[in-house]
Amino acid sequence: MLLSERFQFPDLSEIPDDKVEELKRLFEIRVVPYSFTLGYSYWSVDHILKQILPPGIEVPSSFETIGHIAHLNIADELLPYKDVIAKVIYDKNYPRIKTVVNKVGTITNEFRVPNFEILAGDCNMVTEVKQYGATFNLDYGLVYWNSRLEHEHLRLISKFEAGDTVCDMFAGIGPFAIPAAQKGCQVYANDLNPDSIRFLKINAEINKVSNLVRAYNLDARKFVSSIIQVPSSECCLEPDIAISKTSEEEQQMNLIFENNLHEGGAVKKEVQDENGTNLETNGQMKSKEESSVGTVKRRCESLFDGNGLRNDGQRVAEKKKRWSNKHIRESEAFNAKPWEHIDHVIMNLPASALQFLDAFRGLIHTKHWKGSLPWIHCYCFMRSNETDGKIISEAETALGARIQDPIFYRIRDVAPNKAMFCLSFRLPEEACIGGSC
Repeated sequence: MLLSERFQFPDLSEIPDDKVEELKRLFEIRVVPYSFTLGYSYWSVDHILKQILPPGIEVPSSFETIGHIAHLNIADELLPYKDVIAKVIYDKNYPRIKTVVNKVGTITNEFRVPNFEILAGDCNMVTEVKQYGATFNLDYGLVYWNSRLEHEHLRLISKFEAGDTVCDMFAGIGPFAIPAAQKGCQVYANDLNPDSIRFLKINAEINKVSNLVRAYNLDARKFVSSIIQVPSSECCLEPDIAISKTSEEEQQMNLIFENNLHEGGAVKKEVQDENGTNLETNGQMKSKEESSVGTVKRRCESLFDGNGLRNDGQRVAEKKKRWSNKHIRESEAFNAKPWEHIDHVIMNLPASALQFLDAFRGLIHTKHWKGSLPWIHCYCFMRSNETDGKIISEAETALGARIQDPIFYRIRDVAPNKAMFCLSFRLPEEACIGGSC
């Protein structure tokens, strides 16, 4: 049977003579007309869309997958065809994909949560994602998540050692915090979005690292100041949400989550006051009345509003011995004193993290600090017409100190002429109270 559309004449004149003779030696060739229907199920997404979309229109080639959700960014010229595009993607990827959404408008809320429109499938934004041996539960309509940053999460965590103390200022649902804790780090994790902290707590429980994570729902500047400033009683600030024990309320929330995840239940329809990760530029929390929310809209239905260098050899050896077990025992105590030492600070808010570096001005008291100063990992965007020097200058201005030996790492392009970078450096001694450390 000749399936190629290139062969159309019964005399087989389009096939090279040597091929025809070779076939004749094997069997008798007889050409007869035959109809063979290749249905919808046979053809790929790309082939189908090329056939049904107008000529000259570029066919969508990829989409982000978040658990069972396909996230499209449909170009303006394709908006009139968004329904058929979503339908084909849904049909060809079901049951792996059960919900297809499109981002609507620009992100204007402080938590970086887009507005979504559900184009095909279930109205269920509650999902589960697995990365680098960790499981993350999330509501994609309420919190920020970017599957394309998996490699960056792995890269940065690979620089941590078991027993390190890590401070994550914009933690989200825990893409850095959870794997760091799995490695044996003690993690202080903060996010301005209460829904992110809810799911961070769930994820710490699921991944059995709740004893190594302390979660806070604070403005980032207030958070880092609260945990690093020396308390009068030398007692840590209590986390906004304790993760070490699961309350009755959390158990009920977990049950509701599981029902949504496995039964495809409808997501909440009430408007949440706050959602996503964090996108504030002046360090001040907005009131509920000022907060914008990310929304998910189901058309033809109701509007859905979802919302380093080590200190010394002895200290490293002690940490490695203590945290040598692959599986950290639940009984291990969270005994970090962040006003005495922190190894790494993560600032994953590329749109404005550089501005938050001012939180470290005069924050560390050298009288109490032990060992080397922390590594700062500050994420930022850089346009093609900008230089490393410009970014460093902005960081130094915020810190009020010179940065020595900065390290730039290019992560990914996020738009034409715009890329995401990670700027890593040790906190300068000049930024400490008391001069040098």
